[in-house]
Amino acid sequence: MNTPYKYERTETVEELISEYSAIPDGTGSGVHVSIAGRIMQRRDQGKVVFGNLQDSSGRIQLFAPSKSTPNFEAFSALNIGDWIGVKGEVMKTKRGELSVKVEQWEILAETKRSFPDKWHGITDPDTRYRQRYVDMWVTEGAKKAFILRSKLISRTRKWLEEKEFMEVETPVFHPIPGGALAKPFITHHNALDADLYLRIAPELYLKRLVVGGFEKVFEIARVFRNEGISSRHNPEFTMLELYEAYADWNDIMELAENLIEYLAVQLTGSSTVSFDGKDIDLSAPWRRASMIELILEQTGHAISLETPVNELQNLCKQYDIEVESSYGPGKLILELYEKTVEPNIWNPCFVTEYPKEVSPLSRDHREKDGLTERFEGIIAGREILNGFSELVDSEEQMERFKDQLEKGRSGDEEAMGVDADYIRALEFGLPPTGGIGIGIDRLVMMLADVQTIRDVVLFPTLRAEQ
Repeated sequence: MNTPYKYERTETVEELISEYSAIPDGTGSGVHVSIAGRIMQRRDQGKVVFGNLQDSSGRIQLFAPSKSTPNFEAFSALNIGDWIGVKGEVMKTKRGELSVKVEQWEILAETKRSFPDKWHGITDPDTRYRQRYVDMWVTEGAKKAFILRSKLISRTRKWLEEKEFMEVETPVFHPIPGGALAKPFITHHNALDADLYLRIAPELYLKRLVVGGFEKVFEIARVFRNEGISSRHNPEFTMLELYEAYADWNDIMELAENLIEYLAVQLTGSSTVSFDGKDIDLSAPWRRASMIELILEQTGHAISLETPVNELQNLCKQYDIEVESSYGPGKLILELYEKTVEPNIWNPCFVTEYPKEVSPLSRDHREKDGLTERFEGIIAGREILNGFSELVDSEEQMERFKDQLEKGRSGDEEAMGVDADYIRALEFGLPPTGGIGIGIDRLVMMLADVQTIRDVVLFPTLRAEQ
């Protein structure tokens, strides 16, 4: 079939609805328009065919009388899903349905596959995610989360730029995996004959830029982690990371809660949003509570880094937590927190004072030995963000890297390596700095009120199709 190379339309469906909804029932407007989209429903009533044409902005009825519609039989035989261009008068039927009376029409692209029924959508979730190009037409609300996601990223950029943050781009290929505790994807560069790693976080490069004199930087970064797939995890996902010179964790917590409250109001109209049938109050300030304090609240057990390791191990076993002999008190406390506390936090809470043992890039707490000025923002039982006062001492950072190297040699696939160039950068001087990483996908899930990350990632990672 020969189809046109181009089609000139004069309005979108949304514009038609906005401009002509007030015309009286059973009358024409005298205005002739050209519109285009998919035919998503067709009702043949003998001498008249009604169809619904849908473009990216909305849906409008087509009114095609047999007497005046050219190629009426062909119009009556259009397949659901065919792309068509239509020219005609804007009118309202006697029943008050805003319509376009078909005076000219042509096929722009025909569907060669059976389109799912608009009213029932796609019932198989795997098909929805694998054939997103169909899902967005036939599943009610499927586009909404992606429109919200686009607006969230746009408004985030604007908000940060107004605060004089500069957006940057850093490498996706890293010679050494770093910036987070995660298992990387490995690839090989033939010309360099070297293994490279898809980044698990842009953190170390962004902090190099602070060393280089850029005092406020951010990146909306695609990152990759070779880990499991679940309702909250996709192997590639999007993070906002930002760093601010002369700031500490208190400044960054304040920035994060204000940003997320702003986004909620901008995108939903309120700082209180509904998620999974319950309200979440995102208005600042959020609660701040230490990890050890929250464990006491939830379990009644008063523990600390001074608690004997065997007591912490026994407590973990009491909550069916598998532990390894290499776990020190900090790691055991983190495991207890993640099992007993994190899933039960609903309204936003900054969980503070993470153990140094599990925070290789965080600065030591200025008052409490063995703890760091690290926090995570937990909402609805899940981590949304992670930040800290950044470790600026090159010698201390080297010792932390060496500890990570030993963990890696002992079988920890998520351990970092020694990034000698990053140490060299720190030796040139990193001023007091605060930083944060925010999971864009999980934030969109919450604001769009969807329960799986696959509903906010356009093309999620799936098993090979059989």
